Amino acid sequence: MAQIRRTVLGILALVAGIAVIDGKAAWAQGISRLDARVIAINIPGASAVSQVGTFIPGPPTPFGQCFLPHPIPGFFLPGGNPGDFIKTGAVLDPNRILVGSRSNFGAPLALNVGQEGSFLSIDPSDPSIEYPLSVPPNFAQSGVQASTLGGAVQMFSANSPHWLNGVNNHGANTASYTGVSNPLGLSNNNAFGRLWPANAPFGDSGDGSSSILDPDGLPLKGAPSAIIGGVYVGDLTNRDKVLGPQHPQIIAGSLSKGAVGTAFLGPSPDGTCRAVFAVVTADGAIVQEHTQKGLDGIAPKGTVKPLLGRSWDLPNQGGEPRLGVLMNPYTATHFAAWQLFVSEPFNNTIAVINLVVFGTAPDQVFGLRPPTSSSVSRISSSSLNLPVDLAPVKRDAASITWASNTTLDEDSDFFVANRGDNTIVRMRQDGHVVGIRRVTIDSIPLENFAINGIATSVDGSKIYVTFTTPTNLQGGLLEVPAFSD
Repeated sequence: MAQIRRTVLGILALVAGIAVIDGKAAWAQGISRLDARVIAINIPGASAVSQVGTFIPGPPTPFGQCFLPHPIPGFFLPGGNPGDFIKTGAVLDPNRILVGSRSNFGAPLALNVGQEGSFLSIDPSDPSIEYPLSVPPNFAQSGVQASTLGGAVQMFSANSPHWLNGVNNHGANTASYTGVSNPLGLSNNNAFGRLWPANAPFGDSGDGSSSILDPDGLPLKGAPSAIIGGVYVGDLTNRDKVLGPQHPQIIAGSLSKGAVGTAFLGPSPDGTCRAVFAVVTADGAIVQEHTQKGLDGIAPKGTVKPLLGRSWDLPNQGGEPRLGVLMNPYTATHFAAWQLFVSEPFNNTIAVINLVVFGTAPDQVFGLRPPTSSSVSRISSSSLNLPVDLAPVKRDAASITWASNTTLDEDSDFFVANRGDNTIVRMRQDGHVVGIRRVTIDSIPLENFAINGIATSVDGSKIYVTFTTPTNLQGGLLEVPAFSD
């Protein structure tokens, strides 16, 4: 622990030194400080973050003319013991925090399927553990769901052979891929499903991937589609390659570029009640993934301001650009059934994308509200400074159809994480700014560190923030109190 303290103090000394040289202070712009508690350090490239939350239990739930699948508590039976993975202290304990990283933490790299990457499961408040946690660089070299620091840090899943899609789905087109590789997004289907990472395994210009992960970190067992299994990659899992006899896509699209953000959309509107997720790719396209019928487009490239070929400013240029995605199923507009809010870091805007049900039964999907030219609007504000991520002020935790860390509860505001100046903005859905805070540690501004992800606790009282450093070899997890104005 003495070494951890020296590391944190060294970080603060570096930051303080830069602040003095630049003549800056946290209050220079009249923005109140939000002092952070350091939960964990030594998480390379810390990116997407989410509190696990409760997977809604119980038997299949009626929805329209069909039944939703069993959720994790009642359906996943590890070793014959339901709920082993969600009990207190387990890897998906509802209170734990999932954090994406660009490191395998020693787990052997799966060959030819992309870069290292993992999701850690971190206990933010174990009274028997001294914080901050310094994550050992090779604690997961066993290649399974390893644990360290008294169980406070656990490996959930990594780009390692133990977690290949082919373990549960040997005939899948993506059998040789894992569910996590350079992860940039995460959306938990707490309503009736699993965890869905979004990845850029080959960087922003290569094929992207998205996956459905069981509590053991493996891609979905007993998947509705044997061709998909639990991993979507490139165009290998497009609708026209999944359904037999061959069926054309309803809307053209693919994961042809790195996946930089994702959000749960809910049950498919086609009557199957299969889960559907939206994924934003680095070229600004949006696709949708149906667990049974495969991938279709939603919106063409350039709909969201692209991240392709862009990089963060010096000295933080080493991190892979990413963005935030939220879904609003409670939209009050008369012309849209759902809305997506997508941050556009390099444009300092937030895109608001209106979705409707598109196509004819039984081939209905989500699509842009026609005319497509008027389906996208943008929120602009002087308070936006490289908005890297979004989080609901109140996440939907109770709906049997939408519950997720990326779902706005009814009339909820949202938080914006600004990478450019390490501020958090509370914003209404119409773009009105409610309040702004600058993240500090011991009242010292993080001038040489950059916020990279944001999530709210299920009870709405806390905000979890990931950060990275200029070398991308250091990163970590912070906790700050939520604020109302």
